[in-house]
Amino acid sequence: MALVGTTASGKSSLAMAAARRLGDVEIVCVDSMTVYRGMDVGTAKPSRADREAVTHHMLDLVDPDEEFTVREFQAHATVARADIASRGRHVLLVGGTGLYLRAVVDGLDIPPRYPDVAEALEHDAQRPGGIQELYARLTVLDPVAASRTTDTNRRRIVRALEVTLGSGRSFSSYGPGLSSYPPTDVVLVGLPFVPEVVDRRIEERFARWLDEGLVEEVRRLSARPGGLSRTARQALGYKELLDHVERGAPLEACVREAVRRTRAFARRQWSWFRRDPRVRWIAPHEDPEGVLVDALGGAPVRDW
Repeated sequence: MALVGTTASGKSSLAMAAARRLGDVEIVCVDSMTVYRGMDVGTAKPSRADREAVTHHMLDLVDPDEEFTVREFQAHATVARADIASRGRHVLLVGGTGLYLRAVVDGLDIPPRYPDVAEALEHDAQRPGGIQELYARLTVLDPVAASRTTDTNRRRIVRALEVTLGSGRSFSSYGPGLSSYPPTDVVLVGLPFVPEVVDRRIEERFARWLDEGLVEEVRRLSARPGGLSRTARQALGYKELLDHVERGAPLEACVREAVRRTRAFARRQWSWFRRDPRVRWIAPHEDPEGVLVDALGGAPVRDW
């Protein structure tokens, strides 16, 4: 089964409580940044004590100077889930990275990456009117993909063209897209978004991370011979503190920006998850741990 929700919603602590209570549960962390070694404080990785009490998967898979794609995450998570189930234990997917969760739960047919093609397209997009020219090109090469975006959505236009040009296969041919929610054997349980609570927790969490050495962690990562990959550098909190460490931006301003961006990210996560009709949202009057334990206890071991 899967537990979903926004950042700072309390997913990790709830998952740990339920896993400890049942005793036959292993957690698969569905997060695009906890796969990186050395990115510990600002990704809220489980503590050593939590990992010793409950087995966690999909943590510390690659160095922070490496790229780790959704396809690679999907492949590793599939192996982890099969391994857990083969030992007669329950799989609990926990995370807020929506695309990665869909990739694992729904077995999405994810297009590969073509870095050289993407780089050339990004260069073209930077020219005056470049994004509109690329969109016009997409309407010819893959009109279905073009109809699913706008002529101002640079990221989606570049990605669709990257795949279409790189693979020789239209981007839209890789499946019905994320707007389709097919039947799944995975039970999805969600923690609803309470803005004032999550906003407060985000600010408090950043203050705690600073006390726990987040700036020093970012400084160490920046000083590594390989540095940070393009993806790792975009991690919330790390991106802003890199401005402080590498360019001397005031720490207070960087933290405020990190808090602001994380709060905005939580709202995007909520918008993503609330569209999924398969999620069973825990009501305010319910005991979250009891709901999760009941769902896990009733789920088949082989839910992969």
